[in-house]
Amino acid sequence: MTAINLARKLAQFDGHWQPRVVSQFNGHDLMVAKLKGEFVWHKHDDTDDFFLVLHGRVTIRMRDGDVTLGPGELYVVPKGVEHCPVADGEAHVLLIERAGTPNTGDPGTAAPRREL
Repeated sequence: MTAINLARKLAQFDGHWQPRVVSQFNGHDLMVAKLKGEFVWHKHDDTDDFFLVLHGRVTIRMRDGDVTLGPGELYVVPKGVEHCPVADGEAHVLLIERAGTPNTGDPGTAAPRREL
């Protein structure tokens, strides 16, 4: 048994908007991702979307208003709420989603599931 070092996991890849699974918890994927620029507007009809910022700043745009997060801050986008994450500079996040949840809300356009 060893601890998972999130900084080391993040150092293993360069791509933005390509979450990597680092562990699982009660049927949920624990993922790290590097964000930069604007993602697509999307929603998850059946599950909430958990964001914890580890480094940098992330704004989660929603139709009813934005939430801006810095290191150590988290936000849970409720299921069914359309949102668009944006990071002006590179940001690192921990994401928690039900295993198999497509990051775009659509399996046809989602990033492939990758494990570290």
